[in-house]
Amino acid sequence: MKVKYFSDTDTAHVEFTDREIYETKEISENIYVDIDEKGNLVSMTIEHAKANAGLWEFSYQEMSRQTA
Repeated sequence: MKVKYFSDTDTAHVEFTDREIYETKEISENIYVDIDEKGNLVSMTIEHAKANAGLWEFSYQEMSRQTA
């Protein structure tokens, strides 16, 4: 996974895989998702990211699987 932030346009782009994009779908006015030909998520773009996604700070945390 790759996360890119473009400060000049306040746009965040999250790449989940490197599969070829088949279609881009508009989720809302400022959120778009790219899917492959099987309907799997490839990437997501968030325009005006600071306002729309609270993207003032970014952190990553991998959660380990919990056993019962």
